[in-house]
Amino acid sequence: MTKSRSKQGGAVLGLLLLLGLTGCVGKSGVPLEGALPPDVDYAYIPLKRPSTLLPENDAGAVVLGDGVAVTAAHAAHMLPVALLIGSAHEYDLAFFHTDRDKAALAQAEPRLGAKVVAYAHYGPVLYKAEGKITALNALVLPFCEGCVEQKAFVFEGNAGPGYSGGPVIEVDSGKLIGILFGYRDLDNGTRLLYAYPMDRVREELKKIQAK
Repeated sequence: MTKSRSKQGGAVLGLLLLLGLTGCVGKSGVPLEGALPPDVDYAYIPLKRPSTLLPENDAGAVVLGDGVAVTAAHAAHMLPVALLIGSAHEYDLAFFHTDRDKAALAQAEPRLGAKVVAYAHYGPVLYKAEGKITALNALVLPFCEGCVEQKAFVFEGNAGPGYSGGPVIEVDSGKLIGILFGYRDLDNGTRLLYAYPMDRVREELKKIQAK
């Protein structure tokens, strides 16, 4: 997962892609007790880094339905090239083919104050990180030169590298509300997690499929 740095008093955030995610190897969250809920287990696709020698964590992806899944674009190198549908031009999102064609998770919009959970894997062990949404439209600097300024929702939690591309699920409803792509550590020790809402994910998929 990419780390962010603040600008202009923290009002705007810019993604700082660490070279090869160097220094990001490590576990965050807590080990999951028991198995994932069946619908999450179907929707969550673990991605493996291409070499154990690389200083980075694995990542995750989420089934959207109709044989399509999504992950973070900076994790797309973990996918076979033949499966890749395309990456969003202005957002940290990549889409690929999967043989899981059912949309197992209902989707919803993020709500301020909602409790959420994110998932990751470190080797064979599943982890989860829980938190609460603190902002719905946090600004993120453009993903590329000439790109639009991004917006993401934010929650506090102990997720980190390894959660990239994975689902953000509202605890009360069990609905998929976003795809995790970045984080930022505050001076007081609080970690902020950044995710794209599902309406943005769907919009970027439409753009790619329309090409």
